[in-house]
Amino acid sequence: MKLLIVACAVAVLIFLIVKVKLNTFVSLIITSILAALVLQIPPDKIPTTIENGIGGQLGHLAIIFGFGSMLGKLVSDSGGGHRIAMTLIRHFGRKRIQIAVVLASFVIGLALFFEVGLVVLLPIIFVIARELDMPLMYLGIPMAATLNVTHAFLPPHPAPTAITATLGASMGQVLIYGIIVSIPTIIVAGPLFNSFLHRVCPSMYHENIDVAVLGDFKEFEEKDTPGFWISVLTSMMPVILIAVATICSFVLPKAALITKVITFIGAPDIAMLLSLVFAVWSMGYARGKKMPEIAGSMTESVKQIAMMLLIIGGGGAFKQVLVDGGISDYISTLFAHINMPPLIAAWLVAAVLRVCLGSATVASLTAAGLVAPLMAMSPVNPALMVLAVGAGSVVADHVNDAGFWMIKEYFGLSLKETF
Repeated sequence: MKLLIVACAVAVLIFLIVKVKLNTFVSLIITSILAALVLQIPPDKIPTTIENGIGGQLGHLAIIFGFGSMLGKLVSDSGGGHRIAMTLIRHFGRKRIQIAVVLASFVIGLALFFEVGLVVLLPIIFVIARELDMPLMYLGIPMAATLNVTHAFLPPHPAPTAITATLGASMGQVLIYGIIVSIPTIIVAGPLFNSFLHRVCPSMYHENIDVAVLGDFKEFEEKDTPGFWISVLTSMMPVILIAVATICSFVLPKAALITKVITFIGAPDIAMLLSLVFAVWSMGYARGKKMPEIAGSMTESVKQIAMMLLIIGGGGAFKQVLVDGGISDYISTLFAHINMPPLIAAWLVAAVLRVCLGSATVASLTAAGLVAPLMAMSPVNPALMVLAVGAGSVVADHVNDAGFWMIKEYFGLSLKETF
């Protein structure tokens, strides 16, 4: 019954957005309230649930999105994105440009959540698409597929790292098996699916797309742009800081002062702030720009993502209603006495949680706790269980997840096309 309520809530949301043409954020809030009432959340508790959902979602993402958008805007306005794009085009060529996108996404995806990796990569992908006169979707699908795969399978990404600990798996085995599984998965879900989708639904591959959240496109002469390596360092600095902190957390004593300092610097919020400060110098002062011009770029970048942040917050409200309405507990009970092979059970539990709750991280961590008892009754390799849970946790992204709305807004897609 509760799964039917979730399905009906999604249908109402789609109706409000597609047929009524109501603002997406308003539609999400209305749907969340209706779903809360049907799930029998006390009316006086519904506003708190909505607020907690928006706050919980944006509390994690708002500062990263804000700083990330400012950083991307500074790199873009200085011509750094243009320099990176043109260098990749020269080295890989038009025919192999998807390989360049996959490699860049793989490196960035190891350290960053899907949403953060998207913020870092998209300005560069946008410039490459413009320069090669190709649809943004042609490069966006390999990028999104790669980010999702690293999110699901590969330590030191936070989600698989946490699942590995919960299920008592070997980190080394998870990493090795994860890489083995990741390569064909990226190829199939990225370039191969891209080719198939382009043939069966070419209308999704819009030419000369106007992505408002990235600002106006500027033309550059390459001689007037920053150097390739300083542009890469500026764009990749959040990844570098977070990756270094993650590695050090495994090799340095946890109580040591240096570990605490590195952990502080590598926290996503702090890493983005330090990277932004560096970008102010490398893409601003070092290029002869004055602070009013730099500040203007930063202010403009935040204006461009304001509505997207509200939509993501609305998705968080919908997700919180489902959690407080007992959907996760219902699913836990549903699978408590499941009788099927552990690997299939692990994937299925994570997939159902993902569809119902939206968050891949929440789905994977919850599923890991539910299937852990199955490990005692089966000789299955814990590392494979980690991968099964990870694979299920990224199934069927839809309206209750921030990534769904980011893809829709960034790629200029309709709701139907995003589905």
